[in-house]
Amino acid sequence: MEDSPEAPDNGADARKSGGAARANQVRFDTSQLKSSYCNVCNGSSTREEVVLNFGVNSTWDLGRDQLEVSLQHRIVMSPHAAKRVRDMMVRLIDEHEARHGKLDG
Repeated sequence: MEDSPEAPDNGADARKSGGAARANQVRFDTSQLKSSYCNVCNGSSTREEVVLNFGVNSTWDLGRDQLEVSLQHRIVMSPHAAKRVRDMMVRLIDEHEARHGKLDG
């Protein structure tokens, strides 16, 4: 297992305050991690699940009547997990805009 540089040390606050309870530390195993580029995302939901599909539109320069998207990943999660993903995305975009300027759209 490897420590992720983005993983916060959740026990730091408990140690600083001298508290008896120490927060759990999270270790991310990145040995199976794969990265993919995607420029298309769509989704759907039911009462029990939120489904996100990610893929690549490689025909972006051929005009709107010839759109072909290769879907490569489907992520299925609970609505509660999806809400946490939404909150994380809002925070990440806010941080990006603070550093690099407002995004259009």
